[in-house]
Amino acid sequence: MLLDTASLYFRAFYGVPDKVKAPDGSPINAARGLLDIVAKLVTLYEPTHVIACWDDDWRPQWRVDLIPSYKAHRVVEVVPAGPDVEEVPDPLEAQIPLIRETLGAIGIPIIGVAEHEADDVIGTLATNSAIPVDIVTGDRDLFQLVDDARDVRVVYTAKGMSNLEIVTDATVVAKYGVLPSQYADFATMRGDASDGLPGVAGVGDKTAATLLQAHADLEGIRAAAEAGEGMSAGVRAKILASTAYLDVAPTVVAVAKSLPITDPGIPLHVLDPAEADAATALADKWNLGGSMTRAVAAVSNAALASG
Repeated sequence: MLLDTASLYFRAFYGVPDKVKAPDGSPINAARGLLDIVAKLVTLYEPTHVIACWDDDWRPQWRVDLIPSYKAHRVVEVVPAGPDVEEVPDPLEAQIPLIRETLGAIGIPIIGVAEHEADDVIGTLATNSAIPVDIVTGDRDLFQLVDDARDVRVVYTAKGMSNLEIVTDATVVAKYGVLPSQYADFATMRGDASDGLPGVAGVGDKTAATLLQAHADLEGIRAAAEAGEGMSAGVRAKILASTAYLDVAPTVVAVAKSLPITDPGIPLHVLDPAEADAATALADKWNLGGSMTRAVAAVSNAALASG
């Protein structure tokens, strides 16, 4: 199970009231909420391994160099020599170190890669996994990794943790009219305002799907537009007018699949006495209460179920 960690802790932060705090008054709603999310996911799906994939760089410069508007609306501070600062509520930002500590306390490794997003870590680990993979995210971009033949699916959280949706090949086809392998090209043409991707002006979901059904991929669509075949004059004009965008956008939209990552291969396990004591001490220090207890129990039960 690969966690799109930021997607989940943002959900936890906004979904859990901030009335309960640490003894020193610090906010802990995101940390508690994430532990409960992990407990639910592990209980429902009983993974043998869980990895928290991390945004070491939420807005990599190499993507910005290709499309300057990429996530630009989320920047609150430009950092010339490093990752720009993302707009994150202060009470959530303050909890990030605790979130990392709690994940470690229940035996979940965290993996990030310099100059890359969590999506790229997920893409690499999912593509190179020798066992089935569940990707937990609220980000549609990761639908491009769904692959029934390799047992890679998405546990989609956009409708909330009480309405989790399992996304398979058939789900993507039913929703968008394209295969998962075509989804990145589909997203490139459609664009995504939440990521600052303009898309091809005048081409929405329906037209993008129709073009991919007829021409297989973006390369085929562009070749047909150049040749003046297989599409209306209006659509052809839109594709040709977006040449500069289409030259670079696929590189931005596609998740990396070959980063130099070594899967830690750490299975979920029943905490030994020292680990259990450390988890309890952390919970006591930060008033994590039942959230830590539930997460530890879920991890232990999943480990026992997998033998």
